[in-house]
Amino acid sequence: MQAIEVGKKLVAYCNANEPEKAVAELYADSIVSIEPDEENGGIIEGMQALLVKHEHWNSAVEVHETIARGPYIGRRENEFAVKFDLDATPQGSERQNLEELAYYTVEDGKVVREEFMFLSQ
Repeated sequence: MQAIEVGKKLVAYCNANEPEKAVAELYADSIVSIEPDEENGGIIEGMQALLVKHEHWNSAVEVHETIARGPYIGRRENEFAVKFDLDATPQGSERQNLEELAYYTVEDGKVVREEFMFLSQ
């Protein structure tokens, strides 16, 4: 599967509120996930660690709506980006609108790397 096909499926799963299906179908077991925060140095490696990261997110943030836009394709055939708009309430905080960009690398039809960037406030 080409990166653009992976990207279209990922966006569709996210907009259908089925991110777990995207991970199960589209992600490599060797996934590397990079966050802009410093928890775990900001880098998660491997499927099990990614699933733990998702569990932590789901317990810490109530997501009311996610809108994924893309995929955006550049010159490199194995990469794409997605823009996410989130309506969410972090635990202990007020409801807020969040924006982030995610940059993905695909090898052998699977996402092997994802990196998230947040809108500077």
